Amino acid sequence: MVASSTPPQLMHLLVIATTDQAVERLLPVFAQADKACDLKRFDTIAGLRNALGEQQWDAVLYFPGHALPSVQAAVSEIDASGFDLPLILVAGPDDERSMQPAMKAGARDVIDADRLERLIPAVEREVREARHRADHRAALEMLNESQARFDALASNLPGMLFQLRRDAEGEYRFLFVSEGCQKLFGFKQQHLLASAGRLFDAFDAEKRKSLENALRQSAASGTLLNWEGHTKGRARQKWINLRSTPHRFENNVVEWRGIATNVTESKESEAELRASRQQLAELSTHLEAVKEEERERISRDIHDELGSILVFLKIEAAHLASKLPEGADRLREKAHSIEHLLDQAMSTASRVARELRPGILKEFGLSAAIECQAEDFSQRFGIPCRVQCDEDSIEPEPDTSLALFRIAQEALTNVAKHAHASLVVMRLRRERGNIVLEIRDNGRGISEVDMQKPKSFGLRGIRERVLSLSGDFSIGPAEHGGTHILLRIPECAGVEAPNEEELQRDLF
Repeated sequence: MVASSTPPQLMHLLVIATTDQAVERLLPVFAQADKACDLKRFDTIAGLRNALGEQQWDAVLYFPGHALPSVQAAVSEIDASGFDLPLILVAGPDDERSMQPAMKAGARDVIDADRLERLIPAVEREVREARHRADHRAALEMLNESQARFDALASNLPGMLFQLRRDAEGEYRFLFVSEGCQKLFGFKQQHLLASAGRLFDAFDAEKRKSLENALRQSAASGTLLNWEGHTKGRARQKWINLRSTPHRFENNVVEWRGIATNVTESKESEAELRASRQQLAELSTHLEAVKEEERERISRDIHDELGSILVFLKIEAAHLASKLPEGADRLREKAHSIEHLLDQAMSTASRVARELRPGILKEFGLSAAIECQAEDFSQRFGIPCRVQCDEDSIEPEPDTSLALFRIAQEALTNVAKHAHASLVVMRLRRERGNIVLEIRDNGRGISEVDMQKPKSFGLRGIRERVLSLSGDFSIGPAEHGGTHILLRIPECAGVEAPNEEELQRDLF
């Protein structure tokens, strides 16, 4: 048989005995069992106290004798030191009367002094159990610390932690709720633990049904529960958010472990923000209406008054040139030059009037107005602009037509200022109840930084016009360079804007 190379584990034992004879009796027992041991004897409480402070010990062996401290005193001293040391009584036949009091005083076991071979298994067993107790105490301390941290965290959270279970019959029961339920719902933890119905009763019938449906859908699909609803009552209502991921167990049992929070302030802020945006939208619409009225007045003044004056001046210049005597060639040239300048002024005045208030939009419709705008753009900036209208009968509501015309006008202005393009293509079409306008150019393109510039008032104005008509707007790089603008506006008021999936499908 090959001997084990692992040295035996050293056992550290304290011995309470009157003489060293007890230690001498123990040494051969441990040697015969091939057990290494460290034995230290003392016969006073002071000696025990000093020994306990020197090192870690595994057990205490007590040999009864006169003038020795009692078992109870020894156990008390061990307990006071904070150690969990098992005390084993090694008693002879004459010590039978002291066995029962010793066990009551705290001795872990009693070994017959004439059968010391039983001592080593008893010591090993007690040492093992002591270590188990130490591990249990450490685990319990860790659990208590974790519980304390959890309680502190739960009590400081702005809401209520909960563990809600739905059994196979569909009945709900709270397994845990934190102290936050008092502030959130106005009743104590034990009330909610006693009846989960109190949670549902905190909401009116409509919100309660909504919560039940949300829980049912979350349980069926295994998706996140993220529900919001306001409590009932005449006083200020609270908006509550329930958020949790479901956990499914056997027998169709589902649990939600999450948090309920008070989101009243954020909801009120959202409502105020929506109201503010609505007011801004109404103000923007009003300003646009005032602006259009002012443009119409200026356009009318230019067309009716300035145009008439220019025509009259041209007639007078022509009449003056015809009355010049023979030989006044230089004056005649000046007169013809004045006529030419008047023609340019009349053309400019006509173009400005059309840009300010396109009469063609009322008379011939949106398609004709955009084509006319593209022609003016090409003549003014020398950049070809092609227009494709899939249908001649595209006639949206007047506000929509005017908005689309202004958007096209602003887009062409941006192309002229920033794109460095040599070609612009515009397409107008009807698609699923929406009017779609696309504008592409082959210029230098537009970057994300350009779109986020704080003073990009042109793009911002386009977005505001589209949003005011419940439309959708997208701008980005074109497929082969340049910039691509795509917008959809409902042909009839009250129609929802297209979704992002449709927009991306058409964009790419």
